[in-house]
Amino acid sequence: MDVTVILCTFNRCASLAQALNSVAVSKMPESIGWEILVVDNNSTDQTRAVVEDFCRTYPGRFRYLFEPQPGKSHALNSALRTTLGDVLAFMDDDVVVEPTWLQNLTAPLQNGPWAGTGGRILPQWPCTPPSWIPIKERYGLGPLVLFDLGPEAGPLAEPPFGTNMAYRRTIFDKYNGFRRDLGPNPDSEIRGEDTEFGNRLLRAGEQLWYEPSAVVHHKVPPNRLRQHYFLRWWFDKARGDIRELGIPQDAKWSVAGIPLYMFRRLVAWTLRWVVAIEPSRRFACKIKVWSLAGGILESYRQLHARETN
Repeated sequence: MDVTVILCTFNRCASLAQALNSVAVSKMPESIGWEILVVDNNSTDQTRAVVEDFCRTYPGRFRYLFEPQPGKSHALNSALRTTLGDVLAFMDDDVVVEPTWLQNLTAPLQNGPWAGTGGRILPQWPCTPPSWIPIKERYGLGPLVLFDLGPEAGPLAEPPFGTNMAYRRTIFDKYNGFRRDLGPNPDSEIRGEDTEFGNRLLRAGEQLWYEPSAVVHHKVPPNRLRQHYFLRWWFDKARGDIRELGIPQDAKWSVAGIPLYMFRRLVAWTLRWVVAIEPSRRFACKIKVWSLAGGILESYRQLHARETN
């Protein structure tokens, strides 16, 4: 098998069917063998029935794998242990891929120096975006899992997102799999298992490629267009960053082991939030406050864990 698409899912049988329908009709060269491996991460809905129906409709194209241990990283690592592909592409259960997505995403990995690739993740808005969303911010739409660096292909200096990325199989043999302390699970919404892996490769000197013609369309659920969701996402993102990179050690002064400048920035961004008037700018400042609070909390927890061990 040349290419395996890995899709991990949990209790989203309706959107899963749409995702599988889109990838099933991928336009791939006849010389390339490819499959879709669906990892059911202990779902309690009709997920298994949906996947088995695709297995019957497309014999040899789909495979079903059940992973009982909750947590996306567990599901991803389980897929790595059973996959057959030389190139591994990743998508989620709430996206629709274009027919040329798989070919365009994986073609750069057939030859050349690239260890991995990432493509564009474009939004499908259910309504006009609220005025408070900081769309003009570089990562303002991060909580909606959108990734768009423009129409020009080229080397990536940042990691791609997990619903539109591909890597050579040998890269996982060399750098291991996804960290189990990152990624959503029933006890935590801390994500980042995908970007941590990409960052790990970049720090090691591996080369990644941005392929804008590999397009995934991500539906924006109405329940995510709420300030509470954005704030919680950035709070957890900051916690994940501390887990990935550790507590900053470049500070001259600290409070209980936590860099003093984190508290200073918290106060500064709180003041900016209070005085800001324009809705998106005001909310962008509020995001900074929640991010710093998340970073401080995770730093404290990391320090406390060290002291008790």
